Amino acid sequence: MQVWKFGGTSVGKPERMKSIRDLVTADPGRKLVVLSALSGSTNALLEIGEALKAKDHTRANGLIDELRAHYHAFNEELFETPEGLDHGRQIISSEFNVIANLATYQPFTAKQDKELVAEGEILSTQLFTAYLMERGDSVTLIHALDFMKIDADAEPLFNEIETDLKSILEGRENYQIVVTQGFICRNPEGNIDNLKRGGSDYTASLIGGALTAEEIQIWTDIDGMHNNDPRVVKRTFPVRYLTFEEAAELAYFGAKILHPSTITPAKLRGVPVRLKNTMEPEAPGTLISANTSAGAEITAIAAKDNITAIYIHSTRMLNAYGFVKRVFDIFDKYKTPVDMITTSEVSVAVTIDNSEHLEAITEELSQFADLEEHDRNQTIICVVGQFFADKSGVAFRILEALRDIPVRMISYGASEHNVSILVDTKDKNQALEILNENLFTFENQ
Repeated sequence: MQVWKFGGTSVGKPERMKSIRDLVTADPGRKLVVLSALSGSTNALLEIGEALKAKDHTRANGLIDELRAHYHAFNEELFETPEGLDHGRQIISSEFNVIANLATYQPFTAKQDKELVAEGEILSTQLFTAYLMERGDSVTLIHALDFMKIDADAEPLFNEIETDLKSILEGRENYQIVVTQGFICRNPEGNIDNLKRGGSDYTASLIGGALTAEEIQIWTDIDGMHNNDPRVVKRTFPVRYLTFEEAAELAYFGAKILHPSTITPAKLRGVPVRLKNTMEPEAPGTLISANTSAGAEITAIAAKDNITAIYIHSTRMLNAYGFVKRVFDIFDKYKTPVDMITTSEVSVAVTIDNSEHLEAITEELSQFADLEEHDRNQTIICVVGQFFADKSGVAFRILEALRDIPVRMISYGASEHNVSILVDTKDKNQALEILNENLFTFENQ
């Protein structure tokens, strides 16, 4: 079995949903299809939730009516028979009754908000399944809320997911296509929760890993992972092969095509991940696997914005053993991940991308350290490739290219696949363009 995931833009219009059905049925293999909500639905549901939290029920009900009308219009274009149209209308009526009921809760809490947002995936999968049934396809729908679970730290319970999913699929071997929701799950209290924004990729990888699938395919609207950000850089090209390690670094440090957590379950079970383009299905896309990527030493570049740099100096001066442990104990206490770290005998510089607890972290650090003013509005530029210890010249090439760009921090050596550089965000676009022109060749692209 293969696992195919389609994002919101891939199912955002009736004709797109029809083309996805054509893609899925044209390939003879058995598939488990993971769908996101229709494009725009999650944002609309979040907006409804915000209105309900603000007790603006007039606005909330108006937004619900708008969204219902959108789904009815979608339904009229999707189905082609009276029976199909009626089935679609029943689905929409049933789920919008759920939405209307959620809107009556006072107060409207985070629990209801997550139930509301989950309706996007619940609607898209039911409509897609109904359309395939109308076309006579061999299809069954399973519900992610019956097997996708997270723990108190919002981490997936992989072993339980594997056991429950395999149990649900028993007896459904005769179906050629199995459909389920991305993104949504249940938390330890049994309440509806989610894998955060972009989590449908993660769902697909968790399912693919749990089933030890032949392959996981992530279908988007771009031809695979590019060597640089095509929204910023003039000349980019798709990278045809990546290792799991390279793809994980690129996703974490800002490559938008892939959710940062996606690679982990696939890597755990050695399941290849292929990134494909729904607009150009014949394009090869990008294959991510355990194999060493072919081609150049430097593979790709990604950038991560909204970074804050914190500069911490020990008040004990030399031989300040235990200092770094005390620093990281504080970040651990506030569950704030550190992206980059550089150290000297008496100083530590770190970067974070979540400033929610910055004030509390700073207050505790200042009890045993001197702090410089934080650098906000920073960007980490991540250069990814095969940087083995016996290779020379990689760091020189990168820093030589950036000779006219002020560099705040450098992290090199902790990973054989990543050189990270911190720059002011105002210099990001120029830095990406310069690195692109100096680190890659374009003759054969």
